[in-house]
Amino acid sequence: MAKLAFLGLGVMGAPMAGHLKKAGHDVTVYNRTTSKAQNWVDDHGGALAKTPFEAAKGADFVISCVGNDDDLRSVCTGDQGAFKGMTGGAIFIDHTTVSAQVTAELYAAADAAQISFVDAPISGGQAGAENGALSIMCGGDQGAYDRALPIMEVYSKICRRIGESGAGQKTKMCNQIAIAGLVQGLSEALHFAEKAGLDGRAVVEVISQGAAGSWQMANRYETMLDDKFDHGFAVDWMRKDLGICLDTADENGASLPVTALVDQFYKDVQKQGGGRWDTSSLIKRLRALG
Repeated sequence: MAKLAFLGLGVMGAPMAGHLKKAGHDVTVYNRTTSKAQNWVDDHGGALAKTPFEAAKGADFVISCVGNDDDLRSVCTGDQGAFKGMTGGAIFIDHTTVSAQVTAELYAAADAAQISFVDAPISGGQAGAENGALSIMCGGDQGAYDRALPIMEVYSKICRRIGESGAGQKTKMCNQIAIAGLVQGLSEALHFAEKAGLDGRAVVEVISQGAAGSWQMANRYETMLDDKFDHGFAVDWMRKDLGICLDTADENGASLPVTALVDQFYKDVQKQGGGRWDTSSLIKRLRALG
């Protein structure tokens, strides 16, 4: 069993850290809001650290699941950052969805500190984290990935190294690009069914068994039909991710017209007060249009 530090105990990080503790690992947790870390320790055991530096001291693996580029920089290389507490040969596993630029920056900083950095963004939502069934896409050195794999397998259904550092984040961008189009298409289909006077549930029962079927359809159609969006991945976070996708596309020359359009649709949802609604709330925008 390994000595681990887990940084970030949000809706994804808290259950992931819980799986590691249940698997028998020695887990020390850090969260910016200390009360969340204390609640986690009360529920799972383990230890609480007041800073990333303190959490990382003596750890074989330090795992992060925070909010954005700035949050990740802070927990890695800030005044009390984890890199300063890690010993040579330790591995930092980052599950945050961030830009490829910050990943390159932190990979280089880790290398200079004689530690390893694996970018390992995740997909599968809160349910995937709670059920230990996440999809993890990784970038980084093969040796570091091989050592980190048994840790990540604890809370994943598939974990794969795609390539060198940054490949994991770029694969996550592909994931978010695909989701954006799928959710908009599903929203339009359900909205059309409503306007046509059809039973939406009956429609999905049939079309989900054919070429139109998807994870989004299977897991979100009922709440979309019921106009319930207080769950899942928030619109604010999706817009952050799509912004990363669009910025990267500007750099590499990829054409993302649908992604750019759906990003603006999510902006409309934010204007409706839906920043914290689930991403399937795109259908609310359509309903508001009449």
